[in-house]
Amino acid sequence: MRRIRVASRRSQLAMTQTNWVIDALRARRPDWTFEVVPITTKGDEILNVTLSKVGGKGLFVSEIEAVLTSNQADLAVHSLKDVPYELADGLVLAGIPQREDPRDALVSRDGQTLSDLPKGAIVGTSSLRRMALLKNLRPDLQVEPLRGNIDSRLRRAEQGEFAAIILAAAGLARMGWQNRVSEFLQPDDFIPAIGQGVLGVECRESDAELVEELKAWTDVPTALCAQAERTLLTTLQGSCQVPIAGYAQLDQDGTITLTGFVAAPDGSKSLREQASGRDAVAVGKTVAEALLARGADEYLRSAQGE
Repeated sequence: MRRIRVASRRSQLAMTQTNWVIDALRARRPDWTFEVVPITTKGDEILNVTLSKVGGKGLFVSEIEAVLTSNQADLAVHSLKDVPYELADGLVLAGIPQREDPRDALVSRDGQTLSDLPKGAIVGTSSLRRMALLKNLRPDLQVEPLRGNIDSRLRRAEQGEFAAIILAAAGLARMGWQNRVSEFLQPDDFIPAIGQGVLGVECRESDAELVEELKAWTDVPTALCAQAERTLLTTLQGSCQVPIAGYAQLDQDGTITLTGFVAAPDGSKSLREQASGRDAVAVGKTVAEALLARGADEYLRSAQGE
């Protein structure tokens, strides 16, 4: 009987996602036992500034990857939207289950929708993507930083610090908190983060048995959409310092349609492109190159201080 050590952040949502994956794998491999290895990352400890100012979402991933590469754990469960386009050497995203709801969700104190919020209302989010999209749709709103675990963010909203906050619908669904949502923001207007609603299970590439099991468990339509979105991110060499969004959908005939979005760091200007095709990598590159041809590289350079 093999023992699988699973690295996970300590937050309630991270543990819920990790245990969901463990249950799914245990059902496939009853001959395996599982042990959770809790990790506290710098991203969990530094909450007083936006992620873009302290190293981006990679803060949640790099320390967990170090645990994998040093053989202190065998696999890790990530929210794919937190995973940078480059993985640590020797690691692979081998398992991708079916996507949860990819949308963003507005949680407002009085049950108001985005269009209902009064002029000047304070909306909480630390995502540059969400800030830029809000600036596009409701430039009259006041956006304030909001970090922390999902439960602490909801608590701050309920205590009246914000008229509304924006969270990933998938996290609320996995916690069973969909009833708190005032409005689901539709992807046509509010393009999700790359990989939003998708879990990525990472392990050492050299662990052939684990890689094979995770690949067999993978949901192929979700993996194809994630590949298109992450190819967009890789081609742009995007980071948390610039607002980037990408959302792919797979039609019944096998056609992948990807919408990409890049904005200036302050959200004042933005670009949007869309492409379709049957090759996930080609579609991702097509959208990225179309954005770059229209000047997205200027936004990317300005975010890096160039």
